[in-house]
Amino acid sequence: MADIRTLDHAEYNKKIAEALKNISEVKAPEWAKFVKTSSHKQRPSIEEDFWHKRAASILRQIYIRGVVGTGRLRVRYGGRKDNGVKPARFVKAGGKMIRSILQQVESVGFIEKVKGRRCGRQLTEKGRQFLESNIK
Repeated sequence: MADIRTLDHAEYNKKIAEALKNISEVKAPEWAKFVKTSSHKQRPSIEEDFWHKRAASILRQIYIRGVVGTGRLRVRYGGRKDNGVKPARFVKAGGKMIRSILQQVESVGFIEKVKGRRCGRQLTEKGRQFLESNIK
């Protein structure tokens, strides 16, 4: 059996995004098509299924890293901001989209909150089975 870490992440994320489209709780809110994902971006995403692709990517990150919080994901999806004449610098992604996706996926039962030494969210057994069933 192949491991999620060894698969091509782009193809795997597409499969997971297609599977997430069938779940009614995971859907893009109305404001999502008007908002940039980060301050380093010039425009909002124009892809139709951007929300599901980002949700699939977040689930994959949680599978690989274990316990992940919003701050860690903001760093993961951040990027280099062009400041014109000033030197470019790294900026974090916005947290609202990431939090909304985490809340939606949590309502489905794929992830759960974790308190303790490492705070954040981790996959439940249902979420792990969902991700591993789409490997084929």
